[in-house]
Amino acid sequence: MIDLRSDTVTQPTPAMRSAMMAAPLGDDVFGDDPTVQALQETLAARLGFEAGLFCPSGTMSNLCALMAHCGRGDEYLVGQDAHTYKYEGGGAAVLGSIQPQPIENAPDGSLPLEKIAAAVKPDDPHFARTRLLALENTIGGKVLPPDKVRAALALAREHGLATHLDGARFFNAAVASAADDSPAELAKSERALAEGFDSLSICLSKGLGTPAGSVLLGSRNLIRQAIRARKMLGGGMRQSGLLAAAGLYALEHHVARLAEDHRNARLLAECLATIPGLTVEGPHTNMVFVGIPRESTASLAAFLKDRHILIMPGVRLRLVTHLGLETDAIHSVGEAFASFFRR
Repeated sequence: MIDLRSDTVTQPTPAMRSAMMAAPLGDDVFGDDPTVQALQETLAARLGFEAGLFCPSGTMSNLCALMAHCGRGDEYLVGQDAHTYKYEGGGAAVLGSIQPQPIENAPDGSLPLEKIAAAVKPDDPHFARTRLLALENTIGGKVLPPDKVRAALALAREHGLATHLDGARFFNAAVASAADDSPAELAKSERALAEGFDSLSICLSKGLGTPAGSVLLGSRNLIRQAIRARKMLGGGMRQSGLLAAAGLYALEHHVARLAEDHRNARLLAECLATIPGLTVEGPHTNMVFVGIPRESTASLAAFLKDRHILIMPGVRLRLVTHLGLETDAIHSVGEAFASFFRR
């Protein structure tokens, strides 16, 4: 099955499974799991933070960050299209008593500075207390323009706001931003993208191909607060080194290979752009967006499924390349789309 629905559908490779089975384990709630400790320390050191916290999911990692930065009645500024606002069940408001203040994203995914400044509330009991600016990189597959990120961080500091980065696909952004594919340039790109943020959530189960898990990075004090939030949210796991071992393996073996996913997305966009009636947007790192006629939405999905290709139906398709999809599969997808629209 060629599954283009998301990069969350990846399966652990045989080598990753072997690393998981060989991992030394302990009780992570007691802080005794050496593999979890190694993952947290490795990622924190790699990206320039003091400490890390392993969480079951990116949704929980982001919510732990929001709850560590904000209290009841506080507010965070966030993009209208951001995952923490739009796709995480309203957890900040429901579970954290934190008010989101959405801001319309610019076409490049950034938040316009004038809109950020206008959204910061005055110190007045009529308003929620603006405490945090949350960005996402990549967003919709797009890498945020570095100059706009730096300007947004500077504006946040000017207003006394903390800053959080949802880096669910952080390493896609790092690979796409690196000057070349050398390890030194990739490391430089990673540090540059993380610089200036008070916290950063890294998802391991998308492009990196692990079965589960995200790591929240920040100061030691922030991580202490996040541990309390994780416990309240039910995220304290025991011998979670089994999952952390997959993350350690992915950090060593699956980051640079994200460039293959980006190349496959470019190939997919090129294949689909030749088909009359389709509007192709992108590629944006490992994502291609395709506009199709409304009357074709259900029939296209069924047609492709019969040919062992899975998509999320809609008039604007999001097709995601990932670990396990080879070039031959991309050509097969292009041929299947062409066959459908020839009909």
